[in-house]
Amino acid sequence: MKKNNTGIFVGILLIVITLVSFSSTFFIYKKGINRQNVQNQGTEFQNTESQDTIKVVTSFYPMYIATMNVIDGIDGVELESLSEPQTGCLHDYVLTTEDMKNLSTADVLIINGGGIESFIEEVAKTYPDLVIIQACDGIELLADGDEENAHAWMDVSLYEKQVENIAAGLSEYDSANADKYKANAAAYEKRLQPLAERMSKLKEQYGGGDIIIFHEAYDYVADALGMEVVFVMDLDEERQISAGEQADVLTAISDNEVKLVLADATYGKKMGDVVDAESAAKTIYIDPLTRGEYYEDSYIDHMNENIDILERALTDIDGN
Repeated sequence: MKKNNTGIFVGILLIVITLVSFSSTFFIYKKGINRQNVQNQGTEFQNTESQDTIKVVTSFYPMYIATMNVIDGIDGVELESLSEPQTGCLHDYVLTTEDMKNLSTADVLIINGGGIESFIEEVAKTYPDLVIIQACDGIELLADGDEENAHAWMDVSLYEKQVENIAAGLSEYDSANADKYKANAAAYEKRLQPLAERMSKLKEQYGGGDIIIFHEAYDYVADALGMEVVFVMDLDEERQISAGEQADVLTAISDNEVKLVLADATYGKKMGDVVDAESAAKTIYIDPLTRGEYYEDSYIDHMNENIDILERALTDIDGN
């Protein structure tokens, strides 16, 4: 009898333990579901909240300045740059963890296009819902052999087209503000027009002839002046220039009777000094507009400075 009571007691105890265990497991599982629901609700709330602001990210300096003018005064549009204002061209730019984090919260990414932003395929694959506007769309780019040269912003008339493309892309994404984007673009282009007129006048007065450039961006400056680029040494980063390269430049100057060389002072000064010392050509230094300060008239101010430098140099050459 004692044995039977013990067996019954043990059986009841096992049942109680099982029930308690099941109840605890269910509570933990239920709690986990509730926690997940709270997290999801929080995310949804943040996403809903974020719709009140459109976050626009630009790839680098010239795109930032153009977009800054297009969105001027429009409420609810936030502008950021993927790269720092002094980064320069993005040919070999490698996205950082912070960049990817920045893009994860962006609605629109505005790039130059034409291959300058080599990372764009990775971005498009990682963020398939991100709207990407390419400012070079529809622009006939210059080329060096099979390689496209997408530094279109160095030709004021093409930069105006880039501004139009940015406005059109933003208008399509944010139709409620379409008229404002287009009006801003038109107002900015009106302020750009004197630059285009100055370049056109320089072309009429001093255009034509052969030229050498030490930055591929200047191909667009030469084209705007109706000049033929007979030699390109792309010095957009610090590197050693061989004796053979120096000799090639000097030979090209002599063979083509080149009078003008365009260079970027940041990377082309050393080679420019060689040209000035050992040839009859004159090296002038203009801004490739790949870096600068973030204010609305930055492009206009720096391009005016470029045209001033070009005008003085071409006047001197013509006078000689």
